[in-house]
Amino acid sequence: MGHSHSHHGHDHGHGHGHSHAPADFGSAFAIGIVLNTGFVIVEAVFGFISGSMALVADAGHNLSDVLGLVIAWGASIAAKKPPSARFTYGLKSSTILAAFANAMLLLVAIGAILFETVHRFFEPVEPQGMTMVWVAGVGIVINTATALLFMRGRKHDLNIRGAFLHMAADALVSAGVVIAGVAILLTDLVVIDPIVSLVIVAVIGWGTWGLLKDSVKMGLLAVPDGVDDGKVRKFLGDLPGVEAVHDLHIWPMSTTETALTAHLVMPGGHPGDAFLREASHELEHHHAIGHVTLQVETTFDDCGEDCG
Repeated sequence: MGHSHSHHGHDHGHGHGHSHAPADFGSAFAIGIVLNTGFVIVEAVFGFISGSMALVADAGHNLSDVLGLVIAWGASIAAKKPPSARFTYGLKSSTILAAFANAMLLLVAIGAILFETVHRFFEPVEPQGMTMVWVAGVGIVINTATALLFMRGRKHDLNIRGAFLHMAADALVSAGVVIAGVAILLTDLVVIDPIVSLVIVAVIGWGTWGLLKDSVKMGLLAVPDGVDDGKVRKFLGDLPGVEAVHDLHIWPMSTTETALTAHLVMPGGHPGDAFLREASHELEHHHAIGHVTLQVETTFDDCGEDCG
């Protein structure tokens, strides 16, 4: 019987999504939080002064994004903590919890915005279109700038992708508020404001569903979307000397790292450490799995229906 445990925490440039997010995202989080906190205050104040529910709705969404950035930043810091006797993988899975918390936070924001928007349909308040245009215009600039800070890491980390998508969506939502302000100035139809708020809710809801679905799947230790378990099983089964593969498990350790354990039935005996190292190397570079544990067995005992 043999055993190989391979840990690879660095980025080899293959873009498979198992590498750690670059350290300089700490600066991106800090800048994004400061910019958006300032904008939330300005937008909420002008929203209430002007009577624009669209501005207030957008401010509420931006506030949830600020809190989301704080949660994601905290999780990214926790994920870098070294393993301990109690947490043998470290706190890497905190990034999955953060993604789920962000999704729930957005659901709360959606509920609050929707409640106030429906109320505004029954008790309309005439908003100041020009104020909406100018304040939301500033939002386009700030949200776009913040989104660009996270653009590099959006393909490798659910947390970073969430931050990027939130900011990019915010820029689009702010653009919608600008359009609503212009439409109100041209038509004097106050109902345009709550209608735009409903559109904002729909945009937030669409993005939230994707984040919630992905974070729940990760929390339930589903095989990550970027990994094809069938191809992984075939790769292991086609290795020289392997007659069967069983007890194959693939799961996310965090939003950026994937782990695998498997039993390889090799009647010819243990193939040596070089074989195990090469298998781990191939799994990392071609299947996005950076943490590999392989156990070699010489008989088919106790593998049951899972042998294959």
